[in-house]
Amino acid sequence: MNFRNFDEFWPFYVSQHSKAGTRRWHFVGTLASIITLLYGLCFNWWFVLVVPLVGYGCAWYSHFFVERNVPATFGHPIWSLLCDYKMFGLMLTGQMDREIKRLGKRPVLQGF
Repeated sequence: MNFRNFDEFWPFYVSQHSKAGTRRWHFVGTLASIITLLYGLCFNWWFVLVVPLVGYGCAWYSHFFVERNVPATFGHPIWSLLCDYKMFGLMLTGQMDREIKRLGKRPVLQGF
């Protein structure tokens, strides 16, 4: 799929994260990657190298085993990363379900 800008990509990204479990794994991965980055910058630079493994490991697990789709990162790495942080912020503030509804998608309720 070809997207001209971030605003066109965002609804596609959200559609690829329809299950709550997928979004939770992304949240954990993003939070863990931020913590790992901060630790690496403050204490041990080698930890900076594992930041992508921590973040994408959780996210890709969720796509392959929870959502059962191909991560959008494979086709659109920069926009996917930006969307990961946008989704993280919306989840942190409790607004992600509202965003899903705004885009015309109903969140899929399920256990973690």
